[in-house]
Amino acid sequence: MTECGPGLPEADALYVFAVCREPDPAVIADLRGIATGAPLRLLRFGELAAIVQTVRAADFTDEAWQARMSDRGELERYARAHHHVVSAAAASCPTVPLPLATLYHGEERASQALFAETERFRAALKRTTGHSEWGVKVYAGEPPTADPEPGAFPPRVPDTGGGRLRPAPGAGLAYLERKRGVQARRERRHEDALRSAETVDAAFQKVAAAGRRLRLQPQESAGKGRLQVLNATYLVGEHRSAELAELARALRASTGTEIEISGPWVPYSFVGEV
Repeated sequence: MTECGPGLPEADALYVFAVCREPDPAVIADLRGIATGAPLRLLRFGELAAIVQTVRAADFTDEAWQARMSDRGELERYARAHHHVVSAAAASCPTVPLPLATLYHGEERASQALFAETERFRAALKRTTGHSEWGVKVYAGEPPTADPEPGAFPPRVPDTGGGRLRPAPGAGLAYLERKRGVQARRERRHEDALRSAETVDAAFQKVAAAGRRLRLQPQESAGKGRLQVLNATYLVGEHRSAELAELARALRASTGTEIEISGPWVPYSFVGEV
């Protein structure tokens, strides 16, 4: 939906945060949005309404947006501002959040484009109303390295030829066996962790209306001594959200893994599915 690009003739563009059913204008009246000086307002199309704000088109050209994407602090500021508006709307009425930097060339064009997507928005609202998104991450302890522990190297004995040390008879084979044993334990532990991740996912899928597996985070992001084996998000009905903490506690005890739950969030991950 992002329409702005280099060389736009318009001075202004219309930024769209979310699409709502029966929104209360008072909820967004005092929100700043992503721009200063331009109030947030509702743009109605058919039975639905979009939360919009007029912004400078020059701030959202491809060049300007790429520069912003490369500035972590600036990108985070925009993302937080966008999410703040979406969260406020979602707390008061059924809401479909739109992606960051969704813009149109003007109000009439926005109305036409949004109205053309009415059925998709209806389906998303039907799917997510009364539900929240919950994140679940599962970690296993870091397996031992493939190298034997200090002191496990082949013992040596004096060489009868000149006093030099040489490996004791059979020591090299024993050393290789220990090394292979460490690697085998490492692989078994990783396989056990992956099976535990499947167990956790299956359990949360039973509680959730829908679920998605996300890309695993690299170990440097997961933290020292932890290996992430599941990164997932689930769409859970509000009437079942109280079950999640107890479910995680039981799964920690049965699988021996570390389980982190985050939420509830606006269901960004599930509004695109129909």
